[in-house]
Amino acid sequence: MTIPHKTLRVGVDVGGTNTDAVILDLTPGTSTPVLASFKSPTTPDVTSGIQKAISGCLEKSSSDKSRIEAISIGTTSFVNSLIERDSTKLEKVGVIRLCGPHSRLCPPFVSFPYELRRVLEGPVWMVEGGLQVDGKEISTVDVSEIRGVCAELKRQGIQTVAVSGVYSPIDHHLKQEEQVRDILQQEIPDIKVTISKEVANIGLLERENATILNASLLAFAKVAVSGFRQSLKSLDLEIPLFLTSNDGTLMTCDQAEHFPIKTFSSGPTNSMRGANFLAGLASGGARKETALVIDVGGTTTEVGVLLPTGFPRQAGARHELCGVPLNFSMPHVHSIGLGGGSRVRVDDSGKVSVGPDSVGYRIDQSIAFGGETLTTTDIVVADGRAKGIGNSSLVKDVSTDIIEAASARMKTMIELALESMKTSTQDVPVYLVGGGAILVPDTLHGVSKVHRFPYYDAANAVGAACAQVSGVIDTFEDTSATPLAEVRGKVEQRAIEKAVDLGADRAKTTIVESEIIPIAYTTGRARFYVKAAGPWTGAPVTHVQFKQSIDTIASTRDSQQLSEVKPIAPANIGTESLPESDPPVTAQTILEYRPNITNKGEWMLSEIDAEWIATGCYILGCGGGGSPYSKALALREIIREGGSIKIIDFSKLEDDGLVIWGGGIGSPEVSQERLVNEEYNQAVSELMRFLRMDKCAALAALEIGGGNGMISMITGATKYLDIPVLDGDFMGRAYPTGWQTTPNVYDLSGKGEMLLPSSLASGDGTVTRPLTKPQCEQAMIKNTVSQAWRLGRAVALANKQSNVGNIGRILVDALGGSQCAKVLFSGKVTNVNRRIYKGHTIGEIVIQSLKADEEEDEDPENPKEKFEGTMTIPFKNENLLCQHEVNGVTKITAGVPDLISVIDSQSGQALGTPDYKYGLRVMVIGVTAAPQWTDTPRGIEVGGLGAFGYDDIPYEPIGVYVKPASVIDEYGGK
Repeated sequence: MTIPHKTLRVGVDVGGTNTDAVILDLTPGTSTPVLASFKSPTTPDVTSGIQKAISGCLEKSSSDKSRIEAISIGTTSFVNSLIERDSTKLEKVGVIRLCGPHSRLCPPFVSFPYELRRVLEGPVWMVEGGLQVDGKEISTVDVSEIRGVCAELKRQGIQTVAVSGVYSPIDHHLKQEEQVRDILQQEIPDIKVTISKEVANIGLLERENATILNASLLAFAKVAVSGFRQSLKSLDLEIPLFLTSNDGTLMTCDQAEHFPIKTFSSGPTNSMRGANFLAGLASGGARKETALVIDVGGTTTEVGVLLPTGFPRQAGARHELCGVPLNFSMPHVHSIGLGGGSRVRVDDSGKVSVGPDSVGYRIDQSIAFGGETLTTTDIVVADGRAKGIGNSSLVKDVSTDIIEAASARMKTMIELALESMKTSTQDVPVYLVGGGAILVPDTLHGVSKVHRFPYYDAANAVGAACAQVSGVIDTFEDTSATPLAEVRGKVEQRAIEKAVDLGADRAKTTIVESEIIPIAYTTGRARFYVKAAGPWTGAPVTHVQFKQSIDTIASTRDSQQLSEVKPIAPANIGTESLPESDPPVTAQTILEYRPNITNKGEWMLSEIDAEWIATGCYILGCGGGGSPYSKALALREIIREGGSIKIIDFSKLEDDGLVIWGGGIGSPEVSQERLVNEEYNQAVSELMRFLRMDKCAALAALEIGGGNGMISMITGATKYLDIPVLDGDFMGRAYPTGWQTTPNVYDLSGKGEMLLPSSLASGDGTVTRPLTKPQCEQAMIKNTVSQAWRLGRAVALANKQSNVGNIGRILVDALGGSQCAKVLFSGKVTNVNRRIYKGHTIGEIVIQSLKADEEEDEDPENPKEKFEGTMTIPFKNENLLCQHEVNGVTKITAGVPDLISVIDSQSGQALGTPDYKYGLRVMVIGVTAAPQWTDTPRGIEVGGLGAFGYDDIPYEPIGVYVKPASVIDEYGGK
């Protein structure tokens, strides 16, 4: 008997509405690889829907199922469980953070929305362990402490644990997270454990969040994967079964059970990988070009970038899912509210609008299908562009004007989405996929050609069928004695070997991603992130996971310690007292909100105040200062625990009062792992002790820009030192060095007397010589906390009113109007150069202008030519100057000490210099500096361009300084 050669691969994509399946014949040289596709409604149990789709494919293609080599499934089952907050599928998670005395003010779960915390939040412990930026231990894992945690886990009946350690992704030798996992599994054999270094990369809070989400799904993942296996068994198929991951590569069932989070974005990834396969099929070989993939569904259109490697471009380091900040690998996808079921409306003035609401899968509600709702499908049917869809006679009464207006609006929406994702100014090809692709016209601006390949409506299942095997190496390597290129080559070879070990074809395995990332405060070391991928060979795919023996730990610890149990209570108090959900925030609630100003003139901060101030502080940071996010979260926790934070006006300062000022120092990158703690509190207390100060009248920020704009608020809270915080700071922005402050501007001694004595705690929290009221009167830039609050409120309101397109004008108004602030430029980032030097991030960003008719936020008072050409912005932590070039002529349009802030045009949020990335749509806001910087030669000397080596560029102000309006004065009834 002849056994047929196994050359068929089945791909399945389980969507919210339909389950698609395809059968591919991967025999080399075959002329028709796609044998059949089949669409079946997704069933509540998922399993029967998969069976129907596969059976339909087999019957349609008359394929011999014995020729099937493997089946790969893309599923939204896991992510949907989180979106739906399904407590029947999610488990409570205990969290162990290895941090020693650091990173304790932002505990685990702090950034989760309430409704998800109530479902997932278990006991939390912050224990000994963690690493410094150079890989040295913060402290050693205390085995008896972990055993005490185990005892408490048993007592509470917690079956799932997430373990996260400070700088664990660089921990290749001590393996602290692995040690803790081994102790847990020895003490509680059936416990489920996820360690953070196996889930995501640098960024403690986001990596820990991803680890928690992954751990919460482990029990359901086991059940779901068992169901997938049962689908095959019911079809009498005894072949390998894979799931597809976020990056378009294969996962074994065992891997999917351990890391369900790595399937979250497999849907859009499969669509792009499928588009790549179909493009190669139509062209007779791999196209190896950068293309944009448009996936049009019933409600939304998703645009992704397909790289020449055939894999999607990945999203930035941080993003949100279900309201939770994350940083694991996901494709970069831009979604808009346009789909086949999007509603089309005509207002009383005759203006036509499209979406964002949709009839979704209820397409029968469309007029062309006998319904009464005008949709985008009706428009294309009425326009004659959708032959065989619906009943064209039912839409014959739709006027030509409506058809043209709606079609033009859809075209514009698609073109704007494409422009936001393009990777160069050149025209690029577009690959259409999805059942709603009929909405897309054949010609689009900035597009070289629109492709509709055969089977485009089943591209998601095709992508699942052709998924490859990958090997990823994310490592920190010594580069002191070996050239970077040579080290990179060695790391790339390791990635290839890893992919081959996992089942990839060595001859066809290639490098698809390779990046070198500098590390702050280290010389001769760099981080390398490399991914290799290749076709599956049919060999067993192994699951490589580090598993250290407890005996290894015992060999490095006192044996007596293993028998000790240190009682330890969790750091949190449970979820019973948590609200059911976060209060809804709408445009109306923002407009009605009033800050709490007491009759004593004290501004008592609320959660929403802290959120808005954080947004504004990052804008005022001018690219530097570090993200204020963790500080805002710490303040929110203080407020939720019943603590209070008081902001006071300078006029309330006692005549003989002393003001302590300072903040965190060091590279913003380090604060991504070393979260805010009590270092600054300790520095304040130590300086007061040293100077024998019994009382501090107020605290003030060293700089309002970035995280330092909020750190004094934590220290001044009633939970800690209970000291009011002044509405002002000593930079009015952020600067890269501590001597670039206004007190130093007025220190004519030339010896830094205004900066000494100072106190430093834990290397990154510093406070400086207390200032008297007359000194503050002279040097303090007043009402900058109020300014940050107004900026944050403006951004929040613009987003809730869907008015981000006008964010430039909105921010200018919030900053004091066009006499003080301006939109200097708007466009897309086309180049970023960045390096680390002596703890500073140094480089430049280049922004290319867009078409004038796409400048939704253009300020009509600004000359139109300001949005032509390119703008180059050099930076040293903070943005230094704006070089605007048009037709070969360069003009300096702004320079320090004036503020230069780069804003994400899509959200209105500030971008720090570490966030700059090719392809981002941005605008540049310029703000006139305070007179403390500009009224004297000394101010320009300390804070101007000459301080950064630009001696030949004179200072020319953007406009006239406008003192920020006081929140206390406006809302305090003064």
